[in-house]
Amino acid sequence: MERQGITYAQGAGDRRAWLSLTPEPEGELPRAIAALRAGADPTPEAVAAERRRVERLVLRGRRRAWRRWLAETRALAEAAEDRQPGEARIALDVISNHDALWLGIARRGRGPVRGREGR
Repeated sequence: MERQGITYAQGAGDRRAWLSLTPEPEGELPRAIAALRAGADPTPEAVAAERRRVERLVLRGRRRAWRRWLAETRALAEAAEDRQPGEARIALDVISNHDALWLGIARRGRGPVRGREGR
């Protein structure tokens, strides 16, 4: 796996597998988070600050910190659903998709998923 010019070896028990799931949240969530925090259209500086935060998580963080960031984002979006339904929906959709993809990584190497044997 290569990320920002850094190559990671993949193998059984790869602790960096979560990095394959980061592009959509990296691209979609910073603006949505900045808007949710601001309660309105975010300033370019606020969006840039959120982009720096997610970049630090991806380049230097661990899976636990990434999952915590997603949980914080979910809570922020759920709290703002009535006030900012558009931005909240973007954040919740991205996180829901991320979680579904995570299930695929978590199941990799554990054998067939029940009900899918022989397909």
